[in-house]
Amino acid sequence: MGKIIIRVPATSANMGPGFDSIGIAFHLYMTVIVEEETEKWRVNHALGSDVPTDERNLIVQAALKVAPDLKPHQLSVMSDIPVARGLGSSSTGIVAGVKIADALDDLHLTLAEQVTLATQMEGHPDNVAPALLGDVVVANFDGETATTVKLTMPELKVLAYIKHDPLLTSDSRDALPKSLPLAQAVKGSSVANVVVAALATGDWTLASHMMEHDEFHETVRTKLVPELPIIRETAHKLGIYGTYLSGAGPTIATFGTEPQLIILRQKLTDMDMVGSMRILTIDRQGATVNAE
Repeated sequence: MGKIIIRVPATSANMGPGFDSIGIAFHLYMTVIVEEETEKWRVNHALGSDVPTDERNLIVQAALKVAPDLKPHQLSVMSDIPVARGLGSSSTGIVAGVKIADALDDLHLTLAEQVTLATQMEGHPDNVAPALLGDVVVANFDGETATTVKLTMPELKVLAYIKHDPLLTSDSRDALPKSLPLAQAVKGSSVANVVVAALATGDWTLASHMMEHDEFHETVRTKLVPELPIIRETAHKLGIYGTYLSGAGPTIATFGTEPQLIILRQKLTDMDMVGSMRILTIDRQGATVNAE
């Protein structure tokens, strides 16, 4: 078998009010090259000393959970996805591992099976599902099986404001309440329902307005990412709606046309917002193996 090349897109989870259930894929990638068999797993990368280079690497761990008897290989990993910034960096590793196991062990897993396996490892589907399927995905996980519906986003781009300081998902989750009052939960779920219905019917104007009314996590996490209301207000002044906290943060995403986002980026730059700002395209395909 020749080299296997796996490419997995970055993702943005918790899209608007879709907490742990709605995510989208972007044109920003991790690429993993599966090379020759070796005596022990070797993972070559330039991602920093905190990322293991042996069987402890997340990619290898995910592959071995799917196929425990896999023979060790050398992997070369390249990634443009910033770590611990709310763009699915850990999910890409899990998805790559599932793809490696499927290819090396000739498992012929369906995409639905791959999503379920990856979700079982991740704990929630809103990163791994769009990473595998592409575009925007609405998903549910009942503890055993992931169920997904892939929708089509309009031809928009996203301005990703990425803070320089990472925010660990575990720290951000610890800040969340353990329960919500019934009225707030109903309000939050109804907003999410309208967002999904608007996306399904192609009504972006409605979807972009409603997705800014999350009741599940943004209010609490804004204390950790205070730039969110600033960016949202600045966008509104330009007539742009559709700003939300990507994943657990600290990345903040705003949808719009490229000309709109170029103006917004300049406005935020003039405000001396500390962080990088990248205009990204939506990935429609999801993870690929040998550019399948």
